[in-house]
Amino acid sequence: MSINSQSNISANLQVGPTDQGMVRIYVEGDGIDLPLDFDPEEATEIAEELMAAVEAVRSMGKKGGPKKPKR
Repeated sequence: MSINSQSNISANLQVGPTDQGMVRIYVEGDGIDLPLDFDPEEATEIAEELMAAVEAVRSMGKKGGPKKPKR
């Protein structure tokens, strides 16, 4: 599966601090229970990558998300 492959898998995503001073991205879904911990510097890099992806999509004129049918 690549970044552009669509999937019917759904999951919940939570992001927050841990009591150990880490930033946790927690993914939970059917058969998935995945806590991912990052130090603050790594979390900042991830946030910057997310914002860069947002700007790239905006520059393409796309709003993101699934296409809605026209009525």
